[in-house]
Amino acid sequence: MKLASLKAGRDGSLVVVSKDLSRMTSAGDIAPTLQAALDDWGAAQPKLAGLYAQLNDGGIEGEAFDEAGCASPLPRAYQWADGSAYVNHVELVRRARGAEMPESFWTDPLMYQGGSDTFLGPREDICIESEDWGIDFEAEIAAITGDVPMGVSAAAAGECVRLLMLVNDVSLRNLIPAELGKGFGFFQSKPSSAFSPVAVTPDELGDAWVDCKLNLPLLSSYNGQPFGKPDAGQDMTFNMAELIAHAAKSRPLCAGCIVGSGTVSNKLDDGPGKHIAEGGVGYSCIAETRMIETINGGKPETPFMSFGDTIRIEMLDAGGDSVFGAIEQTVKRYTPPAGGGGGVSVEDWEA
Repeated sequence: MKLASLKAGRDGSLVVVSKDLSRMTSAGDIAPTLQAALDDWGAAQPKLAGLYAQLNDGGIEGEAFDEAGCASPLPRAYQWADGSAYVNHVELVRRARGAEMPESFWTDPLMYQGGSDTFLGPREDICIESEDWGIDFEAEIAAITGDVPMGVSAAAAGECVRLLMLVNDVSLRNLIPAELGKGFGFFQSKPSSAFSPVAVTPDELGDAWVDCKLNLPLLSSYNGQPFGKPDAGQDMTFNMAELIAHAAKSRPLCAGCIVGSGTVSNKLDDGPGKHIAEGGVGYSCIAETRMIETINGGKPETPFMSFGDTIRIEMLDAGGDSVFGAIEQTVKRYTPPAGGGGGVSVEDWEA
């Protein structure tokens, strides 16, 4: 089953989308928003699945689906917790700055709690005040959970996955060192993330969803050129169930919690990866490119994003069809409101 949220108010308007992403039909009679459906999943899921079957079988004509009209599937969420399941990525970060990686990183996931009140739509610009902040994209996968009990086992946590989607977890790399230096984690260095137009139930993925891993290449195109195609199922030290269990160790998670995988990263011959042009699978963020340049040549060469740069993130199935639709964003200069601004009204969200 494939679900999306059209732009409407703060929480979007829930629609069911056909398997080929060509058509949609309103799910408003079942649940007005995706969050409402998640809150009553036991009742909503069978009805949504029935609507999905009718849309695909031609029982419902529906109307044309336009990814540009979508908000993120959850335009805002109760929680966004992003892990670092690809320890290869973490290892490269530390190696590039000459730091040893603790052995515990292979057994205990890293995770931070991000801002979840203002997600970007999949086609919304990335608006940042200064290029000096080190603007970077991070291509990831994420799971939307149902209610998760505190202390859940990893074996049971997999049953809590309701939907899967793609993420651009935007990072401001040059703000990170000072924030981490305070010993209290990310905040200003992690602006609003964007999610794919469509969220997909695990059963829809067939053989690509095994052991709570999504075994398909995650494609990133930077300024129209292929940048990364690592397989999201390879070199994933912690699967999505293990990340969810980690997040729920000391507190329950409510339906609609989003848990991210962290930057998808593959090794090459048990070592650092290579650019696609050099025979590798490339990278899911600029920072990883810069790390390898530092390891190999002593300094980074690839600059971070500039105003006007574009990023596209997508995943294709074995037949070459888009699974989640595409995140397509352009970096734009943000000008703060004069006098500090005065808040955002509901009318602004609906405009």
